[in-house]
Amino acid sequence: MSRTLLAGLARSTRPHLAVRRFLALDAVVTGANGLAYAVASRPLGELLGVDADLLFGLGLFLVLFAAGVALLASRPRPTAALVGTVVDANLLWAVLSLVALAVWLEPTTAGLVWTPLQAATVAGFAALQWAALRAVGHRATGRRPQ
Repeated sequence: MSRTLLAGLARSTRPHLAVRRFLALDAVVTGANGLAYAVASRPLGELLGVDADLLFGLGLFLVLFAAGVALLASRPRPTAALVGTVVDANLLWAVLSLVALAVWLEPTTAGLVWTPLQAATVAGFAALQWAALRAVGHRATGRRPQ
């Protein structure tokens, strides 16, 4: 995504609203993914070529992470530090997913497709949240974002 497109998506007359929306969307998608991993870890593990116990543990983690992100999204003005932590966590997840794919996992073809797609989705959430956070900072300081 281009910086212009990200800035346009994050632009709002109420800049905190964009941050909250992107956090909420992240929480819904992450929660659904985590729930699927936790509830259907065996069949998804077979489909993706990933250990079912690993998927179950990741699913529980994702559900908890999503709950925290949802709580943050429910605040009228989420703090920059906490939103930044979510952005960093999303970027870390995306990078570690690709590292695991290259170094550790032995996925099926579906897993080879799914893992980079979910990493790109999570990185996309990070980019949207970061752009919205910068827009909030721009509005708060009156300075143009760099």
